[in-house]
Amino acid sequence: MDTSNSPRIISETTPLVVVAKTKKPKTPLPKLQIGILMVLQLVEPIASMSIFPYINQLIRELGITGGDDAAVGYYAGIIVGTEITMSCENHNFLILLIGYNRQESLFFVAQTLTMLRWSRLSDRIGRKPVLLVGLSGTCISMLCFGLSTTFWGLVVSRCMCGVLNGNVSVMKTMVGELTDSTNMAQGFALIPIMWCIGGFIGPLIGGTLARPQDNWPGLFANPFWSKYPYFLPCAVSASGIIVGFFVLLFFLEETLSTKRRPKLTATTLGNPNGVDSNDREDPSQTFNMPLQSLLTPAIVIPIANYAMLALLDIALMALFPLFFSTPTYLGGLGFTPSRIGLWIAMLAISDGIFQALFFAKIVDWVGPKRLFCVSVSCFAPVMLMFPIMSWLVHTRGMVDYAIVFTLISQLALTIIWDMAFGTVFMFITASAPTKNVLGTINGLGQTSASMARVIGPAFATSLFALSKEHNILNGNAVYVVLIVLAGILRWLGSQLPDEIQDRDE
Repeated sequence: MDTSNSPRIISETTPLVVVAKTKKPKTPLPKLQIGILMVLQLVEPIASMSIFPYINQLIRELGITGGDDAAVGYYAGIIVGTEITMSCENHNFLILLIGYNRQESLFFVAQTLTMLRWSRLSDRIGRKPVLLVGLSGTCISMLCFGLSTTFWGLVVSRCMCGVLNGNVSVMKTMVGELTDSTNMAQGFALIPIMWCIGGFIGPLIGGTLARPQDNWPGLFANPFWSKYPYFLPCAVSASGIIVGFFVLLFFLEETLSTKRRPKLTATTLGNPNGVDSNDREDPSQTFNMPLQSLLTPAIVIPIANYAMLALLDIALMALFPLFFSTPTYLGGLGFTPSRIGLWIAMLAISDGIFQALFFAKIVDWVGPKRLFCVSVSCFAPVMLMFPIMSWLVHTRGMVDYAIVFTLISQLALTIIWDMAFGTVFMFITASAPTKNVLGTINGLGQTSASMARVIGPAFATSLFALSKEHNILNGNAVYVVLIVLAGILRWLGSQLPDEIQDRDE
């Protein structure tokens, strides 16, 4: 019998068996529950960003600066961001950046101190109660901010918001629990677009509704509005939070398995406790788990990546307005505030739309680890664009098409860089050994990122100031240091697991 064809038959049929093991079909997202979470993701940045347009004017009107405009930047920076003054002796020039930062400094300091506690509490009592407390804290904080007539009143209200709000971590935990390995990327891709929309609506509310007695004297003639001229934008922002509170209260389902209401099935009806034994996890064994037992390489590596990612990202966001506003003879672009705002707004809008439309598809195409490594590798060329633009301005003497092309290229690279956030969230979520410690792990990650965001702006802007003032590496030392840190992040990314752990089996 001729057996010459046997090996060929085996070699031809074996791939067919392998191909049969295709990827699991994508699970549809639970649209109502994810939609409610996205509403909550929207109302919080609206509230926090609404104070940015008028904070400097508010500080000035409190009379605590004695008419010193430079001091306004200092006090505003304590509340909403960072402020740096750089004296360039060689050029007799003073660069003053007043209170720009994508995040609020006091909020992050307070949040860093309490985030982990809220996250651990959510593993014990459930996600919904913690979210409700967080929304209540933000609402009360906004109302107190609008009614504050002293600087310390403003400080206490912002600290209150940070202390009572652990929602960022808990909402990410819920997205992780509402998704599985097939649709996790789709769920996390929705978060950036909500923050971008909130970052657009919030300043619009603050800028339009501040001092309503001046803009609409007929409607706001009551002396109350003269005494509290910034209460209206705070009240409108708080109203959005109240709507989110009741939507959460009545329509959002608990996702913590030990606190979730059991569905009436044959299994639960036959169980005297009404709980499916397959879904039962002992909370005493998970919530009381010491933190040291969670500090394993599988958990620490994704969190370390997230912390370094947050540090470099917030440093980049602090450098953008600093470089754009620096005069051309000092190596910047000399942009006006309106032009700076235009470029940053273009970045935010483009970034959010791109992440929402393409992030999940790109993850499916190249895989989460490869995408993360490609994304973080874009940080070095983003940094190199700064000295390239300085050189172009120096040689050409004006902002022309070459610089605009470089700016657009930098914007595109920054969008690719931001895809690293969605992927690292996936790795952090998948690193949880059990579902009932997912909140704690997200809390560890968010605490680490908050610490990085407290340090990052001052670190980057101080390096920028030193580089320019002392002409270190021809004024480019800040970019070299950040590129070295990006190299460390690239190495950390290579330590991530090759595939996202399948939590569904």
